[in-house]
Amino acid sequence: MRRFALIAAMTLPLLATTAIAQETVKIGYIDPLSGGGASVGEVGLKTFQFLADEQNAKGGILGKKVEIVPLDNKTNPQESLIQAQKAIDAGVRYITQGNGSSVAGALSDFVTKFNERNPGKEVLYFNYAAVDPVLTNEKCSFWHFRWDANSDIKMEALTNYMKSVPTIKKLYLINQDYSFGESVRTMARAMLKTKRPDIEIVGDEKHPLLKITDFAPYIAKIKASGADSVVTGNWGQDFALLLKAAADSGLKVNWYTYYAGGTGGPTAIKQAGLKDQVYGIVEGHPNVSNAASQSFEKAFRARYDGQTNVYPRAVNEIRMLAAAAEKAKSIEPVKVAVALEGLEFEVLNGGKGTMRKDDHQFFQPMYIAEFGELKSGDFDEEKTGWGWKTAARIDPSATMLPTTCKMERP
Repeated sequence: MRRFALIAAMTLPLLATTAIAQETVKIGYIDPLSGGGASVGEVGLKTFQFLADEQNAKGGILGKKVEIVPLDNKTNPQESLIQAQKAIDAGVRYITQGNGSSVAGALSDFVTKFNERNPGKEVLYFNYAAVDPVLTNEKCSFWHFRWDANSDIKMEALTNYMKSVPTIKKLYLINQDYSFGESVRTMARAMLKTKRPDIEIVGDEKHPLLKITDFAPYIAKIKASGADSVVTGNWGQDFALLLKAAADSGLKVNWYTYYAGGTGGPTAIKQAGLKDQVYGIVEGHPNVSNAASQSFEKAFRARYDGQTNVYPRAVNEIRMLAAAAEKAKSIEPVKVAVALEGLEFEVLNGGKGTMRKDDHQFFQPMYIAEFGELKSGDFDEEKTGWGWKTAARIDPSATMLPTTCKMERP
């Protein structure tokens, strides 16, 4: 009897945890909430919490409440794996992450191996911002879905725009020294060589990820090179501090970027006086002429004191999770994964997006956004009085690069 009582005492909490998990769709948010990436991690967390509340106001997913479980990975791959296991132990069957492709690679591998060892307890990994192309090419996984365009897709769109800008003569490349930054610089060189062979690459710099506090020496090199334009994939503080150093030195060049809209970026652009000189490749921005996305933007800013929604792709992610669960009539990850494959969806900023079955890469309309003065009624950024405008819109068909993925399905 004592043994039975002991077993019961040990088992009941586990049963209670399982019951709670079944009543809730838990999404483990694994991103930096401390350290150099904390500013972007906190914005992402707010976004997912807002989306959970939006979904819960509609009745949740199949009647089950959506809960975001925040987990700080400090932008560290090993720490991310610890947090992923902690999430799984707490009943999480869906994890999401975006900041850092090195982290994304580790998580994709971890989830794939975990699912192989634990049939019936599978976990899905939803990637909303890590854009290393290998994740949907040679290292693709059935358990990984990406809602952001990979860096090759973004560079394809960006260089298609740049080839039509005759004032670009001398170009400087500066990127973070890890897999994503390497992809940006490599593909910029390769694509521009084909599309604009007359452009001279006058510098190609790599620097440590989220470690530099003063970019003045790098800006001095850009000035000395005679560059008229810069391409950078920098994000978070590495973009904001880069532009701050440019402002301090009076550097006036055009910037072609991936993440200029991140926290601190718009303020740095305004302080540098770079009106209509900073461009970003994005899947949407607040001033896209679309009633649904502008309504979402108003509600988001009202809740977060003017903070812009920098992650339209996160909106698409959570809404597509709900749509896939409805289609599958289940929240079981395997069934949801099958329902997501090939799923066509009306994206936040308008137009159709599709989750390609071959590699689990999402394709959607893309925009070249330009930062500067706005017309009356437009949304500004970080209370600068400046904001994003559409310089060009790119249809999904123009960005559908082939994949080398050879996916193994369960």
